Amino acid sequence: MNRLILRPSSDHFWMPPKAAREIRPGLLLSLFVALAAVGLASLQRDLTGGVWLEPLVLAILLGAGVRTAWTPDARFMTGVSFSAKMLLEIAVVLLGASVSASTLSSLGPPMIAGVFALVAMAIAVGFGLARLMGLNPRMALLVACGNAICGNSAIAAVAPVIDADGDEVATSISFTAVLGVVVVLALPLLGVLLAMNPTRYGIFAGLTVYAVPQVLAAAAPFGAKAIQAGTLVKLVRVLMLGPVILLLSLLFPSQARSATAPGLGKLLPWFIVGFLLMIAARSLNLIPGPALPVFGAVSSALTVVSMAALGLQTDLKAVSRAGGRAAGAVVLSLAALMLLSLTLIRLLDL
Repeated sequence: MNRLILRPSSDHFWMPPKAAREIRPGLLLSLFVALAAVGLASLQRDLTGGVWLEPLVLAILLGAGVRTAWTPDARFMTGVSFSAKMLLEIAVVLLGASVSASTLSSLGPPMIAGVFALVAMAIAVGFGLARLMGLNPRMALLVACGNAICGNSAIAAVAPVIDADGDEVATSISFTAVLGVVVVLALPLLGVLLAMNPTRYGIFAGLTVYAVPQVLAAAAPFGAKAIQAGTLVKLVRVLMLGPVILLLSLLFPSQARSATAPGLGKLLPWFIVGFLLMIAARSLNLIPGPALPVFGAVSSALTVVSMAALGLQTDLKAVSRAGGRAAGAVVLSLAALMLLSLTLIRLLDL
Protein backbone atom coordinates (compact mmCIF):
# COMPACT_ATOMS: atom_id res chain seq x y z
CA MET A 1 0.00 0.00 0.00
CA ASN A 2 1.21 3.49 -0.85
CA ARG A 3 0.96 6.03 1.97
CA LEU A 4 0.59 9.73 1.43
CA ILE A 5 3.66 10.50 3.48
CA LEU A 6 4.27 14.18 2.78
CA ARG A 7 3.23 16.29 5.77
CA PRO A 8 2.76 20.06 5.89
CA SER A 9 4.72 21.90 8.56
CA SER A 10 4.55 25.42 9.91
CA ASP A 11 6.03 26.75 6.63
CA HIS A 12 3.29 25.23 4.45
CA PHE A 13 3.63 27.50 1.47
CA TRP A 14 7.40 28.04 1.30
CA MET A 15 10.08 25.61 0.29
CA PRO A 16 13.80 25.95 -0.44
CA PRO A 17 14.93 25.78 -4.08
CA LYS A 18 16.27 22.25 -3.66
CA ALA A 19 12.88 21.00 -2.43
CA ALA A 20 11.16 22.79 -5.30
CA ARG A 21 13.44 21.01 -7.76
CA GLU A 22 12.64 17.66 -6.15
CA ILE A 23 8.92 18.30 -6.38
CA ARG A 24 8.91 19.59 -9.96
CA PRO A 25 9.04 16.27 -11.93
CA GLY A 26 6.18 14.62 -10.02
CA LEU A 27 4.12 17.82 -9.99
CA LEU A 28 4.47 18.18 -13.76
CA LEU A 29 3.58 14.53 -14.27
CA SER A 30 0.46 14.93 -12.13
CA LEU A 31 -0.45 18.11 -14.01
CA PHE A 32 -0.03 16.34 -17.36
CA VAL A 33 -2.39 13.54 -16.30
CA ALA A 34 -4.89 16.10 -14.98
CA LEU A 35 -4.85 18.03 -18.27
CA ALA A 36 -5.43 14.79 -20.16
CA ALA A 37 -8.45 14.10 -17.92
CA VAL A 38 -9.86 17.57 -18.60
CA GLY A 39 -9.35 17.00 -22.33
CA LEU A 40 -11.21 13.69 -22.20
CA ALA A 41 -14.07 15.30 -20.30
CA SER A 42 -14.27 18.01 -22.97
CA LEU A 43 -14.30 15.32 -25.66
CA GLN A 44 -17.20 13.60 -23.87
CA ARG A 45 -19.13 16.87 -23.91
CA ASP A 46 -18.50 17.37 -27.63
CA LEU A 47 -19.51 13.82 -28.54
CA THR A 48 -22.45 13.22 -26.19
CA GLY A 49 -23.58 16.68 -25.07
CA GLY A 50 -22.76 15.92 -21.43
CA VAL A 51 -19.95 14.84 -19.08
CA TRP A 52 -20.74 11.42 -17.60
CA LEU A 53 -17.32 10.91 -16.04
CA GLU A 54 -16.05 14.12 -14.41
CA PRO A 55 -12.40 15.22 -14.80
CA LEU A 56 -11.78 14.30 -11.15
CA VAL A 57 -12.74 10.69 -11.80
CA LEU A 58 -10.97 10.53 -15.15
CA ALA A 59 -7.81 11.89 -13.53
CA ILE A 60 -7.61 9.14 -10.96
CA LEU A 61 -8.40 6.47 -13.57
CA LEU A 62 -5.80 7.82 -16.00
CA GLY A 63 -3.23 8.11 -13.23
CA ALA A 64 -3.85 4.53 -12.17
CA GLY A 65 -3.59 3.45 -15.81
CA VAL A 66 -0.21 5.17 -16.14
CA ARG A 67 0.97 3.53 -12.92
CA THR A 68 -0.13 0.13 -14.23
CA ALA A 69 1.77 0.54 -17.49
CA TRP A 70 4.81 2.29 -15.99
CA THR A 71 6.03 2.66 -12.43
CA PRO A 72 7.49 6.17 -11.95
CA ASP A 73 10.99 6.10 -10.49
CA ALA A 74 12.03 7.79 -7.24
CA ARG A 75 12.64 11.22 -8.78
CA PHE A 76 8.91 11.56 -9.49
CA MET A 77 7.51 10.37 -6.18
CA THR A 78 8.24 13.45 -4.02
CA GLY A 79 6.27 15.67 -6.36
CA VAL A 80 3.50 13.10 -6.74
CA SER A 81 3.13 12.91 -2.94
CA PHE A 82 3.13 16.72 -2.71
CA SER A 83 0.40 16.93 -5.37
CA ALA A 84 -1.70 14.23 -3.74
CA LYS A 85 -1.65 15.83 -0.30
CA MET A 86 -0.77 19.53 -0.19
CA LEU A 87 -2.69 20.57 -3.31
CA LEU A 88 -5.70 18.68 -2.01
CA GLU A 89 -5.60 20.44 1.35
CA ILE A 90 -5.40 23.85 -0.34
CA ALA A 91 -8.43 22.87 -2.44
CA VAL A 92 -10.39 22.06 0.74
CA VAL A 93 -9.59 25.53 2.13
CA LEU A 94 -10.90 27.21 -1.02
CA LEU A 95 -14.04 25.05 -0.88
CA GLY A 96 -15.09 26.98 2.23
CA ALA A 97 -15.79 30.05 0.08
CA SER A 98 -18.81 28.27 -1.41
CA VAL A 99 -20.73 28.37 1.89
CA SER A 100 -22.12 31.41 3.74
CA ALA A 101 -24.23 31.90 6.85
CA SER A 102 -26.92 33.85 4.96
CA THR A 103 -27.35 31.04 2.44
CA LEU A 104 -27.78 28.52 5.22
CA SER A 105 -30.22 30.65 7.23
CA SER A 106 -32.64 30.80 4.31
CA LEU A 107 -33.48 27.15 4.87
CA GLY A 108 -34.71 27.66 8.44
CA PRO A 109 -33.50 26.02 11.67
CA PRO A 110 -35.59 22.78 11.42
CA MET A 111 -34.26 21.96 7.96
CA ILE A 112 -30.65 22.76 8.89
CA ALA A 113 -30.87 20.68 12.08
CA GLY A 114 -32.49 17.87 10.11
CA VAL A 115 -29.70 17.85 7.53
CA PHE A 116 -27.04 17.80 10.24
CA ALA A 117 -28.77 14.88 11.97
CA LEU A 118 -29.19 13.08 8.65
CA VAL A 119 -25.49 13.36 7.81
CA ALA A 120 -24.48 12.09 11.25
CA MET A 121 -26.83 9.10 11.02
CA ALA A 122 -25.83 8.37 7.42
CA ILE A 123 -22.13 8.29 8.37
CA ALA A 124 -22.81 5.98 11.31
CA VAL A 125 -25.00 3.62 9.27
CA GLY A 126 -22.70 3.72 6.26
CA PHE A 127 -19.64 2.96 8.39
CA GLY A 128 -21.41 0.04 10.03
CA LEU A 129 -22.54 -1.39 6.68
CA ALA A 130 -19.06 -1.02 5.19
CA ARG A 131 -17.51 -2.81 8.16
CA LEU A 132 -20.07 -5.61 7.79
CA MET A 133 -18.97 -5.90 4.13
CA GLY A 134 -15.42 -6.49 5.37
CA LEU A 135 -13.83 -3.10 4.60
CA ASN A 136 -11.11 -1.85 6.92
CA PRO A 137 -11.99 1.11 9.21
CA ARG A 138 -10.26 3.74 7.06
CA MET A 139 -11.97 2.68 3.86
CA ALA A 140 -15.30 2.28 5.67
CA LEU A 141 -15.00 5.91 6.82
CA LEU A 142 -14.17 7.08 3.30
CA VAL A 143 -17.23 5.33 1.86
CA ALA A 144 -19.51 6.52 4.68
CA CYS A 145 -18.38 10.16 4.50
CA GLY A 146 -18.45 10.19 0.71
CA ASN A 147 -22.06 9.00 0.65
CA ALA A 148 -23.24 11.19 3.50
CA ILE A 149 -21.57 14.52 2.62
CA CYS A 150 -20.37 15.27 -0.88
CA GLY A 151 -18.98 12.22 -2.63
CA ASN A 152 -15.50 12.53 -4.09
CA SER A 153 -14.73 15.86 -2.41
CA ALA A 154 -15.52 14.47 1.05
CA ILE A 155 -13.44 11.35 0.40
CA ALA A 156 -10.54 13.49 -0.75
CA ALA A 157 -10.82 15.80 2.28
CA VAL A 158 -11.16 13.01 4.86
CA ALA A 159 -8.29 10.90 3.46
CA PRO A 160 -5.33 12.90 4.86
CA VAL A 161 -6.94 13.18 8.30
CA ILE A 162 -7.32 9.42 8.73
CA ASP A 163 -4.08 8.60 6.86
CA ALA A 164 -5.88 6.67 4.11
CA ASP A 165 -3.56 5.37 1.40
CA GLY A 166 -3.85 5.91 -2.35
CA ASP A 167 -5.43 2.53 -3.03
CA GLU A 168 -8.21 3.12 -0.49
CA VAL A 169 -8.94 6.59 -1.83
CA ALA A 170 -8.92 5.42 -5.46
CA THR A 171 -11.26 2.52 -4.75
CA SER A 172 -13.71 4.67 -2.77
CA ILE A 173 -13.77 7.44 -5.37
CA SER A 174 -14.10 5.06 -8.32
CA PHE A 175 -17.19 3.28 -7.04
CA THR A 176 -18.75 6.41 -5.57
CA ALA A 177 -18.28 8.22 -8.89
CA VAL A 178 -19.91 5.49 -10.94
CA LEU A 179 -22.84 5.25 -8.56
CA GLY A 180 -23.15 9.04 -8.57
CA VAL A 181 -23.79 9.00 -12.31
CA VAL A 182 -26.41 6.27 -11.89
CA VAL A 183 -28.17 8.30 -9.18
CA VAL A 184 -28.33 11.41 -11.36
CA LEU A 185 -29.98 9.41 -14.14
CA ALA A 186 -32.36 7.41 -11.95
CA LEU A 187 -33.43 9.92 -9.29
CA PRO A 188 -35.89 11.91 -11.47
CA LEU A 189 -37.74 8.68 -12.25
CA LEU A 190 -37.94 7.90 -8.54
CA GLY A 191 -39.27 11.40 -7.91
CA VAL A 192 -42.03 10.82 -10.45
CA LEU A 193 -42.90 7.42 -8.97
CA LEU A 194 -43.16 9.01 -5.50
CA ALA A 195 -45.31 11.87 -6.91
CA MET A 196 -43.03 14.55 -5.42
CA ASN A 197 -43.63 18.24 -6.00
CA PRO A 198 -40.64 20.33 -7.23
CA THR A 199 -39.63 21.61 -3.79
CA ARG A 200 -39.82 18.22 -2.12
CA TYR A 201 -37.97 16.56 -4.96
CA GLY A 202 -35.27 19.25 -4.93
CA ILE A 203 -34.71 18.67 -1.22
CA PHE A 204 -34.57 14.92 -1.84
CA ALA A 205 -31.94 15.46 -4.55
CA GLY A 206 -29.94 17.78 -2.28
CA LEU A 207 -29.98 15.17 0.49
CA THR A 208 -28.88 12.24 -1.66
CA VAL A 209 -26.87 13.33 -4.72
CA TYR A 210 -23.11 13.66 -4.22
CA ALA A 211 -21.74 16.75 -5.99
CA VAL A 212 -23.32 20.19 -6.47
CA PRO A 213 -23.19 19.94 -10.31
CA GLN A 214 -24.85 16.53 -10.06
CA VAL A 215 -27.59 18.03 -7.88
CA LEU A 216 -28.27 20.58 -10.59
CA ALA A 217 -28.45 17.85 -13.22
CA ALA A 218 -30.70 15.62 -11.13
CA ALA A 219 -33.05 18.46 -10.12
CA ALA A 220 -33.33 20.08 -13.55
CA PRO A 221 -36.21 17.84 -14.81
CA PHE A 222 -38.40 19.23 -11.97
CA GLY A 223 -37.68 22.89 -12.75
CA ALA A 224 -36.20 25.99 -11.11
CA LYS A 225 -37.77 25.45 -7.67
CA ALA A 226 -36.26 21.99 -7.46
CA ILE A 227 -32.84 23.30 -8.49
CA GLN A 228 -32.90 26.08 -5.88
CA ALA A 229 -34.05 23.81 -3.05
CA GLY A 230 -31.58 21.10 -3.99
CA THR A 231 -28.63 23.48 -4.15
CA LEU A 232 -29.35 25.03 -0.75
CA VAL A 233 -29.73 21.66 0.96
CA LYS A 234 -26.60 20.40 -0.73
CA LEU A 235 -24.60 23.36 0.62
CA VAL A 236 -25.70 22.48 4.15
CA ARG A 237 -24.37 18.97 3.59
CA VAL A 238 -21.06 20.43 2.38
CA LEU A 239 -20.87 22.53 5.56
CA MET A 240 -20.85 19.31 7.59
CA LEU A 241 -17.42 18.54 6.17
CA GLY A 242 -15.75 20.80 8.75
CA PRO A 243 -17.32 19.32 11.91
CA VAL A 244 -16.87 15.77 10.60
CA ILE A 245 -13.16 16.27 9.94
CA LEU A 246 -12.73 17.97 13.32
CA LEU A 247 -14.27 14.91 14.99
CA LEU A 248 -12.09 12.56 12.94
CA SER A 249 -9.00 14.56 13.92
CA LEU A 250 -9.89 13.82 17.56
CA LEU A 251 -10.38 10.13 16.81
CA PHE A 252 -7.13 9.92 14.79
CA PRO A 253 -4.87 12.28 16.77
CA SER A 254 -1.54 10.96 15.49
CA GLN A 255 -2.56 11.64 11.88
CA ALA A 256 -4.18 15.00 12.63
CA ARG A 257 -1.15 16.19 14.59
CA SER A 258 1.02 16.04 11.48
CA ALA A 259 -1.38 18.30 9.56
CA THR A 260 -2.13 20.75 12.35
CA ALA A 261 -2.40 24.51 12.16
CA PRO A 262 0.11 26.23 14.42
CA GLY A 263 -1.19 27.52 17.74
CA LEU A 264 -4.28 25.37 18.08
CA GLY A 265 -2.84 22.89 20.51
CA LYS A 266 -2.37 20.26 17.82
CA LEU A 267 -6.10 19.77 17.52
CA LEU A 268 -7.32 21.02 14.15
CA PRO A 269 -5.76 20.11 10.80
CA TRP A 270 -4.52 23.37 9.27
CA PHE A 271 -6.68 23.07 6.18
CA ILE A 272 -9.87 22.74 8.24
CA VAL A 273 -8.94 25.95 10.05
CA GLY A 274 -8.64 27.52 6.62
CA PHE A 275 -11.94 25.99 5.51
CA LEU A 276 -13.78 27.48 8.51
CA LEU A 277 -12.08 30.86 8.10
CA MET A 278 -13.18 30.98 4.47
CA ILE A 279 -16.79 30.32 5.52
CA ALA A 280 -16.50 33.17 8.04
CA ALA A 281 -14.96 35.48 5.44
CA ARG A 282 -17.74 34.68 2.95
CA SER A 283 -20.40 35.26 5.62
CA LEU A 284 -18.88 38.65 6.52
CA ASN A 285 -18.66 39.66 2.84
CA LEU A 286 -14.87 39.91 3.06
CA ILE A 287 -14.46 37.98 -0.19
CA PRO A 288 -15.21 40.08 -3.30
CA GLY A 289 -18.01 38.66 -5.43
CA PRO A 290 -15.85 38.27 -8.58
CA ALA A 291 -13.35 36.20 -6.58
CA LEU A 292 -15.87 33.49 -5.63
CA PRO A 293 -16.00 31.73 -9.02
CA VAL A 294 -12.21 32.01 -9.22
CA PHE A 295 -11.84 30.28 -5.85
CA GLY A 296 -14.26 27.59 -6.97
CA ALA A 297 -12.40 27.02 -10.23
CA VAL A 298 -8.99 26.88 -8.52
CA SER A 299 -10.33 24.45 -5.89
CA SER A 300 -11.71 22.17 -8.61
CA ALA A 301 -8.48 22.35 -10.63
CA LEU A 302 -6.26 21.54 -7.64
CA THR A 303 -8.52 18.62 -6.73
CA VAL A 304 -8.20 17.19 -10.25
CA VAL A 305 -4.39 17.44 -10.08
CA SER A 306 -4.33 15.81 -6.65
CA MET A 307 -6.56 12.98 -7.87
CA ALA A 308 -4.21 12.43 -10.81
CA ALA A 309 -1.38 12.13 -8.28
CA LEU A 310 -3.40 9.67 -6.20
CA GLY A 311 -3.94 7.62 -9.33
CA LEU A 312 -0.19 7.60 -9.92
CA GLN A 313 0.19 6.08 -6.44
CA THR A 314 -2.51 3.46 -6.96
CA ASP A 315 -2.02 -0.26 -7.35
CA LEU A 316 -4.94 -1.43 -9.52
CA LYS A 317 -4.49 -5.00 -8.31
CA ALA A 318 -5.18 -3.87 -4.75
CA VAL A 319 -8.20 -1.91 -5.96
CA SER A 320 -9.61 -4.93 -7.78
CA ARG A 321 -9.21 -7.10 -4.69
CA ALA A 322 -11.44 -4.73 -2.72
CA GLY A 323 -13.81 -4.09 -5.63
CA GLY A 324 -16.79 -6.31 -4.80
CA ARG A 325 -16.86 -5.42 -1.13
CA ALA A 326 -16.40 -1.70 -1.82
CA ALA A 327 -19.14 -1.66 -4.45
CA GLY A 328 -21.54 -3.42 -2.09
CA ALA A 329 -20.73 -1.00 0.73
CA VAL A 330 -21.29 2.04 -1.49
CA VAL A 331 -24.64 0.74 -2.78
CA LEU A 332 -25.91 -0.18 0.69
CA SER A 333 -24.77 3.16 2.15
CA LEU A 334 -26.56 5.08 -0.58
CA ALA A 335 -29.74 3.06 -0.09
CA ALA A 336 -29.63 3.86 3.62
CA LEU A 337 -29.08 7.56 2.85
CA MET A 338 -32.14 7.60 0.58
CA LEU A 339 -34.33 5.97 3.21
CA LEU A 340 -33.13 8.43 5.86
CA SER A 341 -33.75 11.33 3.47
CA LEU A 342 -37.32 10.25 2.74
CA THR A 343 -37.91 9.87 6.48
CA LEU A 344 -36.61 13.39 7.15
CA ILE A 345 -38.81 14.88 4.41
CA ARG A 346 -41.84 13.16 5.90
CA LEU A 347 -41.00 14.24 9.46
CA LEU A 348 -40.62 17.87 8.42
CA ASP A 349 -43.84 17.66 6.36
CA LEU A 350 -42.23 19.42 3.40
